[in-house]
Amino acid sequence: MGSFVRRVRKRKRCLGEVRVLRREEYQGLELNAKVEMIRSLIPLGLMHVQMALDEEVVALAGPRYARGDGAAGMRYGSNPGTVVLDGQKVAIRVPRVRSEQAELPLRSYQGLHGTGEVNDALLRRVFYGISCRNYEAAARAIPGAIGLSSSSVSRAFVEASAAKLKEFQERSLAGERYVALFLDGKSFADATLVIALGVTAAGTKRFLGFVETDTENEKVLTPFLRSLVERGLDLSQGLLVVIDGGKGLRAAVRQVFSKRALVQRCMWHKRENVVSHLPRSEQASWRRRLQHAYDRPTYTEAKDALTKLHRELEDRNQSAAGSLAEGLEETLTLHRLGVYALLGASFKTTNCLESTNAMVEERCAKVDAWKTSHQRQRWLATALLDIEPRLRRVKGHRHLPKLEAALRRALNIKGQPTQMRKAA
Repeated sequence: MGSFVRRVRKRKRCLGEVRVLRREEYQGLELNAKVEMIRSLIPLGLMHVQMALDEEVVALAGPRYARGDGAAGMRYGSNPGTVVLDGQKVAIRVPRVRSEQAELPLRSYQGLHGTGEVNDALLRRVFYGISCRNYEAAARAIPGAIGLSSSSVSRAFVEASAAKLKEFQERSLAGERYVALFLDGKSFADATLVIALGVTAAGTKRFLGFVETDTENEKVLTPFLRSLVERGLDLSQGLLVVIDGGKGLRAAVRQVFSKRALVQRCMWHKRENVVSHLPRSEQASWRRRLQHAYDRPTYTEAKDALTKLHRELEDRNQSAAGSLAEGLEETLTLHRLGVYALLGASFKTTNCLESTNAMVEERCAKVDAWKTSHQRQRWLATALLDIEPRLRRVKGHRHLPKLEAALRRALNIKGQPTQMRKAA
């Protein structure tokens, strides 16, 4: 009996289902739903824009040439106007309706005109790589489209990205329990923007804010961390703060978070600082030995292993030994909390933020010159809001309740978290 071979067809990527809209369904839609349908579907839009305007004119002034009573207004010619279709402006004639006292605005035209709305389609196209200079050639062709010059596209992008910056800076941090906070800098030419990434009790990642500075100094970072607290960052149940070890950043954390936070120094930065003092021929072996010591599961084992390496380094290279001793206890915070084996992969380094910095670079590398602070901040806020929904939960997120409990014990915080009290 011959063998049966089953052929499996390769699945094609499908960007959602195609929904066929019957004319009866379209006629039954409310005005706002009709406006959204017209604005998102270009083939229907060009055909139905005038229909939507005419329907509203009939509702306000009655059928053309009819002399029935009860109409709210009367036809009064037309004016030139534009409607926005797929991020592009199209010139049309807009009918006018007047009452005895004043002109009656057409709600359908106000929605289609797009006044005061952020152009998300244009924002995404420029953000993902279409230059303002090439936008007209690359955008979808619509007969009669206007407003596609490089200067008009640039102005529209600045307006849209400024709205993203405002949204990012003003959103509240209240109502969410954060168990960890990553702080690290991202360079934009000669400026550094320090980004704060929070990890919720459920393990999701959320960007909390950023501040621009030339270096990671205490005078700038202290007000920034205070602003996070003012926006609703809850410290009542303790917080694990993961940093690379910069002195200004450490001082700001100590001053603002006081006795409500524990610092985990990035093991990767510490290891690289130590081996940088050694000859290049010895760096690889010392890198492995240091990492092996840090990977011991308990605090006692890790501390003993690192102490032995420190004694060896004192005879070999005093500078390397001093680098290892500086802030050593804060590199073992997860060990002292007893959660290194469970959560070390996510919280022993600043990699959670370093990886997002790489995604920011992918989106912002197309900018040839950073000219102003507002430009840098607009691009960064837009990038962070675009990246945030794509971030996965931290590894070991099921063990985060153990981290919360360990933080409360270490910081001597009494009582249970709000979520636990409600559940009880």
